[in-house]
Amino acid sequence: MLTGQTISVVDDDESLRWALQGLLKSAGFQSEAFASAEEFLDSGRLHDTACLVLDVRMAGITGLELQKQLLAAGWTTPIIFITANSGEEARAHALRRGAIDFLPKPFSAEALLSAIATAIGIPPG
Repeated sequence: MLTGQTISVVDDDESLRWALQGLLKSAGFQSEAFASAEEFLDSGRLHDTACLVLDVRMAGITGLELQKQLLAAGWTTPIIFITANSGEEARAHALRRGAIDFLPKPFSAEALLSAIATAIGIPPG
């Protein structure tokens, strides 16, 4: 699945960020990891991000708030939400705003990689 495109992971759980970076690397993706939405926004990496893997609940700017800000600014970067504790309302809200997927933790590697492939236009198979 080697693409040369950067996948940005934004999650306040350090161990999950490390695990996702390892998974993405093994699948042939470049990745960057950020502990918060603010860290991601301050990094200047938005322009280089082909897909954003984003936790729903974080201190400061939440994943849903970041999605709203990006849309308001005209960004169309595909977003895949991951969450440990979120209701159907948050899921519906995220998908209505154009999220590619909304994966409950724990999710399978295959589910995440499939969602990323969809997000960046890699054909199935």
